[in-house]
Amino acid sequence: MNNFLRTKSSYRVLLFLLLSIFSQWITAEPIEQDSERVHDLLNEVDDLWRGKSSYAITTMQVKTEHYTRSMKMEGWSKGKEQTLFKVVEPLREKGTVTLKSGNHIYTYLPKTDRTIKLTSGMMMGSWMGSHLTNDDLVKEARLEEDYDASISFEGERDGQNIIEFSLIPRLDAAVVWGKLVLIVLADSHIPLVEYYYDEDMLLARTISFSDIKMIGDRERPAVLRVVPADKPDEFTEFTYLHLEFDLELNDRLFSLSSLKRR
Repeated sequence: MNNFLRTKSSYRVLLFLLLSIFSQWITAEPIEQDSERVHDLLNEVDDLWRGKSSYAITTMQVKTEHYTRSMKMEGWSKGKEQTLFKVVEPLREKGTVTLKSGNHIYTYLPKTDRTIKLTSGMMMGSWMGSHLTNDDLVKEARLEEDYDASISFEGERDGQNIIEFSLIPRLDAAVVWGKLVLIVLADSHIPLVEYYYDEDMLLARTISFSDIKMIGDRERPAVLRVVPADKPDEFTEFTYLHLEFDLELNDRLFSLSSLKRR
């Protein structure tokens, strides 16, 4: 369920507090950079949920001002360009499939037996009622490839030894963010939180990572919570129940003709 997210993807918490904290971070003493080390660390973070291919079982819980909803999904991915999600529960949405193929997204609706190709005007719409957009799925980024990164803080903060990265998108990167701030544990390099800033450098959303446990072949956060900065009481939370990597997946799995069969 690697690609399940765009970027890997998440949202907002106490804007003024975070901006205050951020202003303290950027005044910290300069840190000697090691580009190869930064490269390796970001690749390690990126590879926590992805491989050449993957299969995952997850739950998704969405809470908004107007509704709450929960669903269980299976997800398959192959590289960065092919991803497929299938709803397993609840019964009324069972069989609904989202297919990402390159820069295109398709949705299969079993109740009407229809496959819909999302238009450009639909890309900023909510994906499955969550705080992620359809555009998030298409523009999935890989940190080391799409951002120029530097270590902005390394040491103890709030009782934890951490490494903080500041990431600025490269000019040719197909990303919508003005800046990312990623914080990982210094020893295990497991991510704790990721802040997404818009082009005006205002916090747009936050992803927090929790419930670290053995998933697949190593320890990973089992829970990812996306919080929009302008609606801090809302969230979308993904919980990984199962995760496998580097499976033999046929390209036909990610074809339009396979959606009904899935």
